[in-house]
Amino acid sequence: MFDCIIVGAGVAGASAAYHLAKAGHKVLVLEKSSFPRYKACSGAVSPAIAPWFDFDFGPAISRKVEQISLTWQMGDAINLTLKSPEPMWMVDRSVFDQFLIQKAQSLGAEFQADTTVTGVQLQGNQWQVVTNQGNFAANYLIAADGAMGITSKLLKFKEKKTRRSVALEVSLEEGIPPQLAADGKTYFDFGSINNGYIWNFPKAGGRSLGITTFRGNDPKDLAKSLTTYAEKFGLTVKPGQIHESFSAIWEGNQNLHTDRALVIGEAAGLVDPLIGEGIRPGVLSGVRAAAAISAALGGDSQALAKYTQTIQQELGADMALGQKLAGLFYQFPKIAYKAGLKRPAIAQVMSMLLCGEITYTGIFDIAMKRLKGSMLPGMGG
Repeated sequence: MFDCIIVGAGVAGASAAYHLAKAGHKVLVLEKSSFPRYKACSGAVSPAIAPWFDFDFGPAISRKVEQISLTWQMGDAINLTLKSPEPMWMVDRSVFDQFLIQKAQSLGAEFQADTTVTGVQLQGNQWQVVTNQGNFAANYLIAADGAMGITSKLLKFKEKKTRRSVALEVSLEEGIPPQLAADGKTYFDFGSINNGYIWNFPKAGGRSLGITTFRGNDPKDLAKSLTTYAEKFGLTVKPGQIHESFSAIWEGNQNLHTDRALVIGEAAGLVDPLIGEGIRPGVLSGVRAAAAISAALGGDSQALAKYTQTIQQELGADMALGQKLAGLFYQFPKIAYKAGLKRPAIAQVMSMLLCGEITYTGIFDIAMKRLKGSMLPGMGG
């Protein structure tokens, strides 16, 4: 019998497990995959997550990045140097996710891999969780099994729309040109793919490339487009090297709690609708979910409802602004790139956004303040 069962050991689930275990609760994390496991992901992590934990993430960081290059159809480059106190982190998700779950285990959380959940049922005040490795019981349940997970569906949460992405990992041993191997830049290319972008990130042992889209119909031949892009960097793509994944882009505020259960991370559709960031929102939702479950175990009958309210306040308003910006940017990408991103101030704001130093709400507030100052002298501060 557990205080809480968490289904899914990604960044959201592991974060929730860590904080619940830290609070002294008996936690079980169920994961369908064997760990460590490969996850198709850019591996870009905002250092803004660091203050939510009391340990050093250094051992799980593959590389830190300060140089960003934005391009339009592989040309017309904008080169930026991040001015943030802490550069953007690049991680290998197989390493990063295992690092987080091991931190939770060090505080007493139990972890069981190769365990597939097939059913959940609330009996009285306890959740019965049915798996291929037997049944488990807990007072509370957290669905953290990602965009394609079934737990949120079993709990009757609103079904999410998913977006298809492709990713490619190339190691130094697989033949990266020396110039690219030494290149510490992060690349974002716009215009080569509709309604999204292509990314190319450095890792300690190679490069990570991929395509993410955000609106409209999923483009066909994403793998072919990624192969063409990779070849322009001198990379040779081998059969089976490109992996497909799915993400649940934020589509609006929704209920994230039900009777004695919460949904977090990509299972809750908490992926940024403009830049596709899912790790920071996922981690935040895990941290807040842990606080809510802990409060509920302490007797707060409204704690789970407060979790939904908290996520809407901390992420919802910001995601809504990001969604509006995404609608404009990806509808008129060439204009947005050439008239927007090419302006140094706007490009620098984007870099701050990637590092978690500013939110869409913060960008809006700054813009409104400047607008008022230019229209009505004395009001802009």
